[in-house]
Formats: sequence, structure tokens, C-alpha cells
Amino acid sequence: MLKSTLFLLLSAALGSAMAQGPATPQGAAPALAAAPASCPALLNQNFKRLQDEAPQNLCQYAGKVVLVVNTASYCGYTKQYEGLEKLYAKYGPRGLVVLGFPSNDFKQEAESAKEIADLCYNTYGVKFPMFAKTVVSGPNANPLHASLAKQTGKEPKWNFTKYLIGRDAKVIEYFPSKVAPEDAQLVSKIEAAL
Repeated sequence: MLKSTLFLLLSAALGSAMAQGPATPQGAAPALAAAPASCPALLNQNFKRLQDEAPQNLCQYAGKVVLVVNTASYCGYTKQYEGLEKLYAKYGPRGLVVLGFPSNDFKQEAESAKEIADLCYNTYGVKFPMFAKTVVSGPNANPLHASLAKQTGKEPKWNFTKYLIGRDAKVIEYFPSKVAPEDAQLVSKIEAAL
């Protein structure tokens, strides 16, 4: 009888302590649980990273200004990698991220991820996030590009098409391939969004 009474008292005390939460040092405020950041539907998608095919959720870029670019290794616009990297280096600390999506939609992308990565990282010094080769136009477009095309009414017509997305995950503007990364109209839109 004494054992069962003792057990009930200990159980009640333990249950009360657990309900109050973990003990905090005297004078310290209890830690608040971090609220999960909300992720807009446009960015709530997974893509494989170019260099190792590790899955990445684009929610990590929520709240940033995002420049989405479909890329190719053997295109007249391939040198735009240099300008894209300069944009990323200059404006990245202020909240810009450039996301590169290699695509063979226009028959100008390398066959293997290794070739694409070698060109990006070793030839052009790309440090912005690059993803595995994907489809960016037509009925088989990846979900991000399908959403961007739906929002703008314009899908990529060629390599190095750019979509500028604001911190609120709404598309600010579509830029065709011929608009270089250093073009004043693109730079002014980025600066305004930051």
C-alpha cells in the first residue's frame, strides 16, 4: 500500500513538472519555439543540386529577391554566367539569389551533370545555386517554370531567359535572353526589389 501511494505521488509530481516544461536557470526566460517560416507555393518545390544531386527545397530562398535563369553550356549567351555571378556577388549580401536551371530544351546543353558543373564552376566561377538539368518549357516543364509561365504568360523561348521574383514570391518581370545581367533595365528592377 505504501509503495503504491508513493508511486502515485511521484507520478503526479513528475506529470506536473513535465506540464510546466523544462526548467530554466533562475532569471532566464523560457525559450520560445521557433515558428516555422511560411513558404510561398511558388517556392515550395524540390530540385536536385547540380554538383551532387542532393535534393534542395526552394523554401530556403523565401523572403529573398530571386532571379531564375534557364542556362545552357553551348549557347551564344553562355557568357552571361559571368554577369549573373557578378550580380550575385554584388547583390547577394542585400538579399538577391540567382538560381540556375540547366536545360537542353534548345539542344545546347552538355550531356552530363559533370560537364555542366565543370563549365559553371571552373570556367565561369559560378557560386550561385545551380540545379540538375531540367525541362523549362512546354507540357513537361518543371513545376517552377510552369508556374512562372502561367503567371507571366511567357515561357522561355531560348536559353538564359530570366524571371525576377520579389521577396513576396510574386513575379516582378520576365526578361528574354537578349537582356544581359548587367543591362540597366534588369539591374534597376533588382535594386528596386531589394
